[in-house]
Amino acid sequence: MRLNLSKPTALAYFESLVGGDDHFPLLEAAASIAQDEYPELDVQQVLCDVDRLMARLGRRLTTDGEPLQRLRVLNQFFFRDLGFGANLNHFHDPDNSYLNALLRTRRGIPISLGVLWMALAQGMDLNVQGIGFPGHFMLKVHLPRGTVVLDPLTGQSLTTEELSERLAPHHAPGTLMDNFEAPLGLYLQPAAPRAIIARMLRNLKEIHRTQEDWPRMLAVQNRLVILLPEDWMEYRDRGLVHAELGNLRQAVHDLDTYLARAPEEPDHRAIKLRLSSLRGNRRG
Repeated sequence: MRLNLSKPTALAYFESLVGGDDHFPLLEAAASIAQDEYPELDVQQVLCDVDRLMARLGRRLTTDGEPLQRLRVLNQFFFRDLGFGANLNHFHDPDNSYLNALLRTRRGIPISLGVLWMALAQGMDLNVQGIGFPGHFMLKVHLPRGTVVLDPLTGQSLTTEELSERLAPHHAPGTLMDNFEAPLGLYLQPAAPRAIIARMLRNLKEIHRTQEDWPRMLAVQNRLVILLPEDWMEYRDRGLVHAELGNLRQAVHDLDTYLARAPEEPDHRAIKLRLSSLRGNRRG
């Protein structure tokens, strides 16, 4: 019997990582996203690079360091000594979302910086979580004397007033939040690892959609459908990308799936019209 020793595809590897929520490997799943852009990327090497940072950080710690002291050591190391921070000149560069590029350039966006920072913090036995704050991913650290919320671009601790100010633009007239005002605490709930990876992918999705880079957007959509198999809008969006690329059979399949699974969505008429056009093109 001949054994199949072929290397799994990047998409199959991603699927193996995100199949369940128990022990979800956030750092590894985040690192694997870059394989769409860097097909030869060794994700295990990325993890080893993070381990080396953790080893350097560990040499700065005392055996009896209190959590607050460990947090200060981490922020000094991450933001000041290594110089991790925002890529202000090219904030919409896809590389900002790829951990291998982040480790090389030390420039990223809140969520990629936050994922890397959390990995180091957890290695220091700090109790940390990500927060899916509107417009800006945040970090929450639980300390013996209370909880602090940090900006992953700077490590700055944010007060309740500062957080409310950052939330205010999302309550502006014409936004989805305009009709109600939820308490601030609602926006400070921890984000599950799956939700964090979804947010990373949707950031990339929006970049590629804006640039009409349909091949790259399709790669992201394939991951989103695997990650969120019951989010039918991701099937819709993948179907529309397939249509842009001329993949008519795949487009029809995904849009049919969307219509069957999400019958109450308000865009059904528009999608049915698009399907009719696509089927006409297939027959032609």
